[in-house]
Amino acid sequence: MLKEFQEFISKGNVMDLAVGVIIGAAFGKIVDSLVNDIIMPIVGAIFGGLDFNNYFFGLSSNVHSATLADAKKEGAVFAYGSFITVVLNFLILAFIIFLMVKAVNNLRRRLEREKPAVAAAPPADVQLLTEIRDLLAKK
Repeated sequence: MLKEFQEFISKGNVMDLAVGVIIGAAFGKIVDSLVNDIIMPIVGAIFGGLDFNNYFFGLSSNVHSATLADAKKEGAVFAYGSFITVVLNFLILAFIIFLMVKAVNNLRRRLEREKPAVAAAPPADVQLLTEIRDLLAKK
């Protein structure tokens, strides 16, 4: 079982996936910061608030706090500001990934067009028969 696990881990696809997950996690943090620290404060200022994450309304009569963290301690809240932030986060990340995939696909297509046409080698049995024929012709 250990040998099989080693073979599985040493395959290129597994390593590519691991690198992709690590880079994706780091990239996700960058997008989170972009949305939370740059975009959402601007959106919040446009809509008259300072922190868009604190847009909520209480689902309980006990909720009277001005911040989401305090309101959650008082009772159930409908935190639509946090949800909008996460949706915007996702849309930005999905759009950037789309652009990256599109760029890679364009690069692959361009490399395929630039690749010189290579004549396909005949199958091994045909090549062997050709060599036998040539040897017999020499005799």
